[in-house]
Amino acid sequence: MKNVTDSFVSLGHWPFAGSFGFNTDILATNLINLSVVLGVLIFFGKGVLSDLLDNRKQRILNTIRNSEELREGAIEQLEKARDRLRKVEIEADQFRVNGYSEIEREKLNLIDSTYKTLEQLENYKNETINFEQQKASNQVRQRVFQQALQGALGTLNNCLNDELHLRTISANIGILAAMKQITD
Repeated sequence: MKNVTDSFVSLGHWPFAGSFGFNTDILATNLINLSVVLGVLIFFGKGVLSDLLDNRKQRILNTIRNSEELREGAIEQLEKARDRLRKVEIEADQFRVNGYSEIEREKLNLIDSTYKTLEQLENYKNETINFEQQKASNQVRQRVFQQALQGALGTLNNCLNDELHLRTISANIGILAAMKQITD
C-alpha cells in the first residue's frame, strides 16, 4: 500500500515546464475546479441570470401595477356603491316620510268618509222614522175615518127612512146631472 501512495506522491511532484500532468492534490484541484466552474458560470450565465431576474422583476412590477389598478377599480366601485347606498337611503327616507304622510292623509279621508256615511245613515234613519211616523199617522187617520164613516153610516142607516133615502138619491142624481152639463 505504501508503494501505491508513494507513486501518487511522486506523480504530484512532476515539473510543470513543458509537460502535461495530473495534480493529485485533491484539495487544491477542487478549489481550482470550483473557481473555474464559478468563473465560467458567472461569465456565461451572467446574461441568462440577469434576463431571468429582469423577467422576474417585470412580472413582479406588472403584478403590482395590476394589483394597484384592481385596487383603484375596487375603490371606485366601493365609492359608487356608497353613493348608491346613500341615494337608496335618501329615497327610503322619502318613501317613509311620504308613506307616513300618505297614511295620515288616508286616515283623515277615512275618518271624513266615515263621518259622512254616519251622517247619511243618521239622515236615512230620521227620514225612515219620519216616513214610518207619517205612515202610522195615515193608518190611524184612515182607521179613525173608517170607524167614523162606519159610525156615520150606521147612524144614517138607523135614522134614514125610505122617503129620506129616496130624496137623497134624487138630490145626488141632480148634482151629477148638473156636473155633466157643465163638462159638456
